[in-house]
Amino acid sequence: MAAPLAERSFDVIVVGAGIIGSCAAHAAASRGARVLLLERFDLLHQRGSSHGESRTTRPTYTRPQYPPMVRLAHRLWHDAERDAGYTVLTPTPHLDLGPRDGPAFVAAIANGGASELAPAGDASRPAWADAFRVPEGWAAATSGPAGVIKATKAMAMFQTLAAKMGAVVRDRAEVVDVARQEGNTIVVKTSSGEEFHGGKCIITVGAWASKLVKSVTGADLPVQPVHTLVCYWRVKPGHEEELTTEAGFPTFATYGDPGFYGTPSMEYPGLIKICRNGGPPCDPDGRDWATGSGAGGIAEIVARWIDEFMPGHVDTAGGPVLRQPCMCCMTPDEDFVIDFLGGEQFGKDVVVGAGFSGHGFKMGPAVGKILAELALDGQSGTAAEAGLELEHYRIGRFEGNPMGNATSH
Repeated sequence: MAAPLAERSFDVIVVGAGIIGSCAAHAAASRGARVLLLERFDLLHQRGSSHGESRTTRPTYTRPQYPPMVRLAHRLWHDAERDAGYTVLTPTPHLDLGPRDGPAFVAAIANGGASELAPAGDASRPAWADAFRVPEGWAAATSGPAGVIKATKAMAMFQTLAAKMGAVVRDRAEVVDVARQEGNTIVVKTSSGEEFHGGKCIITVGAWASKLVKSVTGADLPVQPVHTLVCYWRVKPGHEEELTTEAGFPTFATYGDPGFYGTPSMEYPGLIKICRNGGPPCDPDGRDWATGSGAGGIAEIVARWIDEFMPGHVDTAGGPVLRQPCMCCMTPDEDFVIDFLGGEQFGKDVVVGAGFSGHGFKMGPAVGKILAELALDGQSGTAAEAGLELEHYRIGRFEGNPMGNATSH
């Protein structure tokens, strides 16, 4: 149903109700702003990048800009859980594996404050460590805070909290235009012909970011969606309890090309989630939903990794038991875009959050709060207090340099 006419003017309009947009709406509403959150599909849909049973959170990053954001996000996750009265983040250890002298691995361990895993026979070595076979020349290191986030449940939590604070949440409302009306009003138009007026606008449309920004400004935002495949594998008989969160089993990731990651057995008893980073480019409006499932595809690549690193505990015969398609929205340098849309038309009245490159979900509450502050205040006090340099995430880094920050890594 259309919103009553009295509810067509807002302080902030958030376009896109994935995890980032939901967190931004919550953050703005918590400031007392009149907020409208618009979603083009059904709420909690499975056509973007925020759905599913789980996401990992970890402090280890090759780039020093991210661990402070992870720590900020953890505090905000816990604040939201307190307000909601239930949890979405299950704490676990985190394990990183990589070539002992590999620059990415070494940097991640240093930036995340990780400690090398104790050798076999050492009393401090956790029992779960025997599930992993570490190749010659590689090392393994543990760190925290880390854990597993229930993705769809977390998204619903922030939408519910936003609504309790007075935000209007509307789905099946595809935004087709964002424009400035005479004066300081931002007009947001939907495909059904509705118009909403806002003082500020936050664009968080995930895989559709490039298309919407292009249609609104004519500018190219270098965010490329890629198709990924989330795979759940059967745990070998006798090891089912060992790989659970209750047993202290960690989230884990490897540093290589490609990289792999996984979570403890949690959402589906007897199954464990192990996936490959990235995937082939895709059009969010023209996906085949099955890419990577066939011979030589993503699932087969993951199976080979399992047979090398976890052969005694995870069964690859017959492939993964469950396959779930998803998308990651990649920038050329795999850094986020957190910035004003800018230009004479929008200035600081329209903010965009995009290109979270497969590692943004864990940072959702932090990024959402920063986006809300940029929209409402023109700057982010939270980012400054946390020691986050937002210049790293500006759109302008791609001007004359299509690889952005990648040249400095």
